[in-house]
Amino acid sequence: MKKNMGSADRIIRIIIAAIVGILYFTGIISGILGLILIILAGIFVLTSLISFCPLYAPFGIHTCALKEKI
Repeated sequence: MKKNMGSADRIIRIIIAAIVGILYFTGIISGILGLILIILAGIFVLTSLISFCPLYAPFGIHTCALKEKI
């Protein structure tokens, strides 16, 4: 897997995951919506740690700087 996420994308995902985690564990969001959001937050953290988003790959999206070969 080649990296396709830049640092700004990774930071935004981690911030969103942290906000969802705080909202879930304080009881502001709960039920099925809360479970779906906490699973999505976990996926955000995982993809941020490995710097690869599987949804970006089929569309050829890269938010990281690409090294050009001369």
